[in-house]
Amino acid sequence: MIEYDRFSWWRTTFSWKGTALPLSFNRVFIATMYCAAFEAIYQFGLYERWFVASGLEGLDPFAHTVLGSIIGFLLVFRINASSGRYWEGRSAWGQIINSSRNLVRVGAEYTNEGIELAGLTTGYAICLRRWLRGNRDTLEAELYLPPEVREQAESFGNPPTAIAAAITAWISKQRRFGTLDSQLIRMLEVPLASMVDAQGACEKIQKTPLPYVYVAMIKQLILVYLATLPLVLCPRLGWWSPLLMGVLSLAMLGLEEASVEIEDPFGTHANCLDLEAYTLTIARDTGQLADLASRRHQQHTV
Repeated sequence: MIEYDRFSWWRTTFSWKGTALPLSFNRVFIATMYCAAFEAIYQFGLYERWFVASGLEGLDPFAHTVLGSIIGFLLVFRINASSGRYWEGRSAWGQIINSSRNLVRVGAEYTNEGIELAGLTTGYAICLRRWLRGNRDTLEAELYLPPEVREQAESFGNPPTAIAAAITAWISKQRRFGTLDSQLIRMLEVPLASMVDAQGACEKIQKTPLPYVYVAMIKQLILVYLATLPLVLCPRLGWWSPLLMGVLSLAMLGLEEASVEIEDPFGTHANCLDLEAYTLTIARDTGQLADLASRRHQQHTV
């Protein structure tokens, strides 16, 4: 995710990295050169009297106007759908962060094993991040997870679920030791269930792409529109046609690529969610909560 100054108009306007320009540049360039070649052939044909100027100039641009409007509406729906997925993913990770804090805050205060709980919670977040990006290993969580939990997680079809089960086992162990009563167990299970619910929301986004027929139709209509646009532009605008073609193709292809960029918010592209920062936040906050509770317990013991 790119951090930027939303009040800096010029810097944002002339940015390259993280914008739709590098994503659509090749196709915009091809469309512009295609229009320039069409204009050159058209001008050469007029010079050689292959056809008369009134032939193409008589084409009614109404059809392109209607098609352009349809594509515009489809692109708006496409971007709204992608934005909805993006913000739903961000909300799910916000829920995971808050639930992690609540889980460790209560668990560390009422037990003497808050550090272990903080490690399990951090390991859960790290494994979930990697799981959403197609990785099943627990290498990054080695510092936080006990070896037996790592081994169990890597044997599971869904590693984060195995770690959630390990957190439940931790709660059950505290109950057997008499550290937690039924009310405190409920206070721990509620945020844990919230984390698992948020995990399900993230997996829903990851495993449910936008319908292919809808995505393909937008691309096909854009191709038809841009391929036939020189028939309307060149007879009327002359050598200004390639410039307008470049602007129009950038608008359509750029918006379409922007929606593709944010459709999967858990990837590693420039505009995807900064999951590394979220997991670091969880590691920092849960670790500090557990450490604070541990020092408080030591003071009470003394």
